[in-house]
Amino acid sequence: MRTVVENAAIATVSGPEYRNGYVLIDGDRISGVGGGAFRGEADERVDAGGCLVTPGLVNTHHHLYQWATRGLAADHTLFEWLVALYPVWGRLDAEITHAAASAGMARLARTGCTTVADHHYVFPSGGGDQVAALAAARARIGVRLHLVRGSMDRGESDGGLPPDRLVESTEDALLGTEAAIDRFHDPDPGAHLRIAVGPCSPFSVTEKLMTGAADLARRKGVRLHTHLAETLDEQRQCLAETGRTPAEYADLLGWLGTDVWLAHTVHLAPDAIRRFGATGTGSAHCPTSNGRLGTGIAPVRDLLDAGAPVGLGVDGAASNESGGLGEELHQALLQARQRGGPTALTTREALWLGTMGGARCLGREGELGSLEPGKLADLAVWDLSGLNYAGIDDPVAALVLAATPPLSRVFVGGKTVVERGRLKLADESVLARELTAASMRLREDR
Repeated sequence: MRTVVENAAIATVSGPEYRNGYVLIDGDRISGVGGGAFRGEADERVDAGGCLVTPGLVNTHHHLYQWATRGLAADHTLFEWLVALYPVWGRLDAEITHAAASAGMARLARTGCTTVADHHYVFPSGGGDQVAALAAARARIGVRLHLVRGSMDRGESDGGLPPDRLVESTEDALLGTEAAIDRFHDPDPGAHLRIAVGPCSPFSVTEKLMTGAADLARRKGVRLHTHLAETLDEQRQCLAETGRTPAEYADLLGWLGTDVWLAHTVHLAPDAIRRFGATGTGSAHCPTSNGRLGTGIAPVRDLLDAGAPVGLGVDGAASNESGGLGEELHQALLQARQRGGPTALTTREALWLGTMGGARCLGREGELGSLEPGKLADLAVWDLSGLNYAGIDDPVAALVLAATPPLSRVFVGGKTVVERGRLKLADESVLARELTAASMRLREDR
């Protein structure tokens, strides 16, 4: 199948921009990008007049199961929020997780996201096959999924935040993670499903699990992910327990490197930022979630200047009820400028964070993140024809600074998953009913 998306503004991210141009798709790959009219043959011609074509956005951090618990603990600090919600999450089963993940990935696709990194660390006893539930939801919506098999082995009785009944033993956590890799991980360059290793956070995980997880990931050739340096509470606890900051502790345990990306990284000292750059450690910047929980503003400009990969994350919908990725371009720019002034982040750098920056965090910069021949045909076609964008001459500025545009098309591997703002593979009314029922089940049991 050969498809050409034409008559559109094109932002390749990696190279030139075109005021009027085309992207040619052959099968699951981009085979051409250029300015002016496409003169060749195509099986389908998509007239994208009035639109901006960008790479599909890459979401580097999420907790899809949290779509079933949006709106709770609305005025809490992070630690208070976790303590309030852990007991609710302890009632998750595979059906609830599937409904929540399906709704969450639907929302992401409808905001330009084509690749999702989901950090799932809640495995209640009797909760069914959580990993399979997430994998099935991915197939239902059609996006790519980097499923981070998370874990917790430090409950309240050991000084952690989760209830003891919600944590696994260290051995079970590592065995469960290895089983997920063996069953689901696809190393192929065009993969739709990959597995990463992701102990939840330093305050819910033992040192033994952190080091064991790093060893497992490197033995299996997969990536590592966890939360780090999100709040000052975390920093105080880490200093009290280990005598080190969270970044120093991660470094000690072998958790910095080109195969690692870390969520939030809000509270980093200058030497930690330099270490991130020197080691190629990635950062998943979650501006809306950080604002919702009041955790602070990440040093994005400093990380970029140090050479660290930085991508964008929505984070769980229980701390970002909107759940869309397109709007994070806007939020990232605002927060960077609030922290560092009006030149701290440009509109095109914000788009880079949401595309190539995210691809670098996930180790897929050779396949995703820019519009180049040979790369996977993951595209977002943003409709800028409406009143919200009238008079804005620069289409990238319209995308980043104005309201998040509707999607004319979203392609994943050359296949349409969103058309004229609607899902192609799933019925949104069915997803909404399933999510409502899942949320009611959780809350009725409170």
